[in-house]
Amino acid sequence: MRFLFVMDPVEKMLPDKDTSFAFMRGARALGHECMHCLPRQIFNRGDRVFARARSVEVSDTPPHTKIDTEETVEVGKLDAVFIRLDPPFDTEYAHLTRQLDLVKREVLVLNDPQGLRNANEKLYAFHFAKWMPDTLVAADPEQIIDFVKEVGGRAVIKPLDGAGGSGVLGLNVEDKNLRSIADIMTGEGQNLALVQRYEPAVRQGDKRVLMLDGKLLGAILRVPQADDIRANIHVGGRVEPTQLDATEQELVEEVGPALAEEGLYFVGLDLIGGRLIEVNVTSPTGIQELGAHTGDQPEHTVIRWVEERARSMASGRDG
Repeated sequence: MRFLFVMDPVEKMLPDKDTSFAFMRGARALGHECMHCLPRQIFNRGDRVFARARSVEVSDTPPHTKIDTEETVEVGKLDAVFIRLDPPFDTEYAHLTRQLDLVKREVLVLNDPQGLRNANEKLYAFHFAKWMPDTLVAADPEQIIDFVKEVGGRAVIKPLDGAGGSGVLGLNVEDKNLRSIADIMTGEGQNLALVQRYEPAVRQGDKRVLMLDGKLLGAILRVPQADDIRANIHVGGRVEPTQLDATEQELVEEVGPALAEEGLYFVGLDLIGGRLIEVNVTSPTGIQELGAHTGDQPEHTVIRWVEERARSMASGRDG
């Protein structure tokens, strides 16, 4: 099969951390060709979508990537497209999803372009609000300050389009910077920000739960550094093996079918103390860390699922 990865430059991938690298490695090991292009290298003429793409091979030893010369391929004639762009979900990202909407009945696209547009990684979690900590989305700094007081004096504030822990700040009613932080994060009342009750359980770790087609693939525990409230691997969070408890399993079983229905096939849920914090859909990470702790190759599970779904789509078209 031929797979296209639409993402940031392959040269920026970290071979021991990036999930996209693991997907490419797994695909090659199972006999498939991987191609890469940047979002601006996708173009359409009428309803036919094309990519100026290059074949790419990856290796755990240097040089980690080998890229062939550029060629033009018709996207609808490939077997699968992996959208693996890092957030933020900006205008370029939105345009890409609309172009790929044109071919998603011909080729498997994961995650589904419409699903990506619908599922802001911070706001989509509110569809499952009963599982979340007390959370406010607002632009009014005074409203944010009042909320911090109401939830016990400590909270966390985030931009709605951030990723990897970028822009995440702790709020405390005793901090004389509280009002200033609220002003900065909202552009003095012009931009929405997400404010969430501080969950002390974050000191024990933030669980990244990886989902495949609405079912549990596996989970890792990301533990923050002693001087940080953020557990993201990108900012130095330590990774440990973990399992889901009964409450977390119930959460996953309720959220999973809704994700699959939206075409959000590969997703990372973030849980703290059994509460749902975020639903990561654009380019979820953690599969290499999961494999390191389980001793297997979860990326192969994903690629085999892609094979099966792509064959099913091809069979349906031929029929």
